Amino acid sequence: MKELLDILGEELKRGFREAGYDDSKISVSVSNRPDLCEYQCNGAMALAKEAHKAPFMIADEVIEKIKGSEYFSNAECVKPGFINLNINPAFLASYLSEEASSEKFGMEMIVKEKAVIDYGGPNVAKPLHIGHLRAAIIGEAVKRLSKYVGNDTLGDIHMGDWGLQMGLIIAEMKERGMDHMPSLDELSEIYPAASERSKNDDLYKEKAMDITFDLQHGNEEYLKIWRHIMDISVADLKQNYDKLNVSFEIWKGESDADPYIAPMVEKMKKEGYAYESQGALVVDVSEEKDAKELPPCMILKSDGASLYTTTDLATLVQREQDYDPDTVIYVVDKRQDLHFEQVFRAAKKCGIVPEDTRLSFLGFGTMNGKDGKPFKTRSGGVMKLESLLDEVYDKCLERMNQSGADIPEDEIKDTAAKIALAAIKYGDLSNEARKDYVFDIDKFTSFEGNTGPYILYTMVRIKSILRKYQENKGDNGDADIKPAHDEVEKSLMMTLAGFSPMIKGAWRELAPHRICAYIYQVANDFNRFYHETKILTEEDETRQRSYIALITLTLRILEDAIDILGFEAPEKM
Repeated sequence: MKELLDILGEELKRGFREAGYDDSKISVSVSNRPDLCEYQCNGAMALAKEAHKAPFMIADEVIEKIKGSEYFSNAECVKPGFINLNINPAFLASYLSEEASSEKFGMEMIVKEKAVIDYGGPNVAKPLHIGHLRAAIIGEAVKRLSKYVGNDTLGDIHMGDWGLQMGLIIAEMKERGMDHMPSLDELSEIYPAASERSKNDDLYKEKAMDITFDLQHGNEEYLKIWRHIMDISVADLKQNYDKLNVSFEIWKGESDADPYIAPMVEKMKKEGYAYESQGALVVDVSEEKDAKELPPCMILKSDGASLYTTTDLATLVQREQDYDPDTVIYVVDKRQDLHFEQVFRAAKKCGIVPEDTRLSFLGFGTMNGKDGKPFKTRSGGVMKLESLLDEVYDKCLERMNQSGADIPEDEIKDTAAKIALAAIKYGDLSNEARKDYVFDIDKFTSFEGNTGPYILYTMVRIKSILRKYQENKGDNGDADIKPAHDEVEKSLMMTLAGFSPMIKGAWRELAPHRICAYIYQVANDFNRFYHETKILTEEDETRQRSYIALITLTLRILEDAIDILGFEAPEKM
């Protein structure tokens, strides 16, 4: 199904061609002056010099050629040569009826790719904290968006499970003379204590580094402890990510990349890409076009130890062998920008991935408190993710109790959990990923304004109308959508027609915030329509059935959109 703007653009191209002008650069866009018109075309302005005519003369000729078009109810020239257009309500209604009956609302699928989304990145043996929130929320939305546009998509948690934290934990266990495997509660106390001690005790840190080395080289005693820590940590991670409605198809970590490091390094040396510099092994990744020289990508430190760059490159080797992806997208803190630029260039230069593989870094900003500083607990510590979820849930439950919503007792907790998740996810995703944002629990849980609960409340309102209609009429109101009765209805219809291009643009730009902006517009347009239209009391049955078809489409589009964002709407609020 063609996008609405493409159809309108082709009609304008026809007008330019028939008037004797080049149509290669002609397009139609949504008007930037909605008070004057709905769409506009500025093509006459660009052709004036070549045609040796005033732009308004060209525009007048084109308008004459499209007069009587089934697509436009009005077309007029505004000097110096703008073509202002209003869409024909009958055509718009037929377009929406086709959209409503088409899979994914008529969206033409983008060329199907194999995609791996690298997000999450938690260190095992440590509880998830709010620093993991944005990677999980944004990464999950990008993964779902990739699947929605038709890609064969895998989400990879990429755990930190093979580094110094393991050596620190084992070192601390030995210091304490522990003769049993640690529990999760013990680990949550052991690691911070070990980490803090290593900052001031060089011998202790050296011991932990030696243990890490031995672990990575097959020490069976340490591997046994490591396997136990992995088992209980992964189970806990799955439970916590499940509360966020976040899942991963690939549960691998840095340890899985370890066997690929030695052959990868040997190949880099053999092919002349890697060389020694001050004892370290590096690969040059700077290019002539760089405005600022990029430092070499370090592959091994002078003592032969690997780094994050090493494991990230080895992970790409593994992914190439296992999945052969066309696209790999990393959702990580934006401060890792330089690191990933080095990794991407080294991967292409050394032939780890094909030149046409899309390697993208979606760096995200910081979640701050109202004071503008990174979000902390009231005591100033790093807040556990579980604690944040509980705090937002409690706030939503409080608001529901205050509202006096008619919800059965056994559904209240589930409803509050859905609203809380929408508050957290929408509050994050409505901001452009790279920007820092302020986490304001009062604002995010409000049922008014640009918030997740407001979107859910709109959807619940539509569900309520549809339930009442079905109870009164005994059917679902299946019908074609008729031409809009007024401008408020037409505005909602035009917004719904923009779903497909919005989704494709959000994928192209890796921009979930565009989905949030769109559904906020849909919600506002619907609520204006609701307040100015007698839907359930409309006496004209044909018109009423059209209203029901229109709001059913509205609900379905909102449901698909929030599913991409990773939350769902309750039946009542």
